[in-house]
Amino acid sequence: MADLEKRTLGRTGLPVTVLGYGAMELRGPAHWRKRDIPEAQASAVLNGLLDAGINFVDTSIDYGMSEELIGKFISSRRSEYFLASKCGCVVDAPQATSREQRTPHDFSRSNIRQGVENSLKRLKTDYLDLVQFHATPSKQTLEDNDSLQEVSDLKQEGKVRFIGMSGTLPNLRDHIAMDVFDSFQIPYSALERDHEDLITQAEQSGAGIVIRGGVAKGDPDGGGLGGDPWQSWQKAGMDDLLNGMTPTQFLLRFTISHPHMHTTIVGTANPDHLADNVKVAAMGPLSADVYEEAKRRLATAGVVPA
Repeated sequence: MADLEKRTLGRTGLPVTVLGYGAMELRGPAHWRKRDIPEAQASAVLNGLLDAGINFVDTSIDYGMSEELIGKFISSRRSEYFLASKCGCVVDAPQATSREQRTPHDFSRSNIRQGVENSLKRLKTDYLDLVQFHATPSKQTLEDNDSLQEVSDLKQEGKVRFIGMSGTLPNLRDHIAMDVFDSFQIPYSALERDHEDLITQAEQSGAGIVIRGGVAKGDPDGGGLGGDPWQSWQKAGMDDLLNGMTPTQFLLRFTISHPHMHTTIVGTANPDHLADNVKVAAMGPLSADVYEEAKRRLATAGVVPA
């Protein structure tokens, strides 16, 4: 088991490993980004991440087979991990079949309740440690639907422990100001620094910070992001700072170097990639001088906080 650093997830008090697991990669063949994973492989990844010491698992109704596979293969080890899912996903809605066809969301009280209760059944658990509003609904949407009251009721019933927001600009500023969320899930990496300062603001308000996209979806040659973000990497001369690391390894360590983040959820369906992520996360943040130099170089290439 790797010696993964743990950080307290804000006011939740949950001691989460700095490396978490994003279970979207277990979505299966029905999702528009098809990933047909043999069950033996899914079991190996899920049990492997727990064996490696990772204790934060993030999933969603929107992630195809993900919840069902978690329930099938690691519900018997429920005491070993904190479990986060989403609400606002339309229950039993057909999966989007293309990038352009956005998965619908419904923040009505009835859909939120049905979604959480269905998630509990699929995940084979009595409670979610964290339920997060998916797809960054506006403050007005939440108020119009009385959405927060429903998750508060679910919390009172013991089905949910803490309430979070998976948020982005422009709504994220309102979400922080509302001062009702125990945590925020926010996209961030060296190549996507828009929310860098808002991460600090949210954490200083007392909320926990969960980062997604912390490795920018993979190396430039690995079928990941490609395009403009990696052109910025080259423009900034980031390869000069790698010191034997791959770009993905550097990105992971850059993300956990943010002093106000608590865990970053990195998804993979490959046990070898999982093992590498654990090894790199166990190395800890970048040195202070390399971290500051990276931010300086990225700024000169135009990659700056919003």
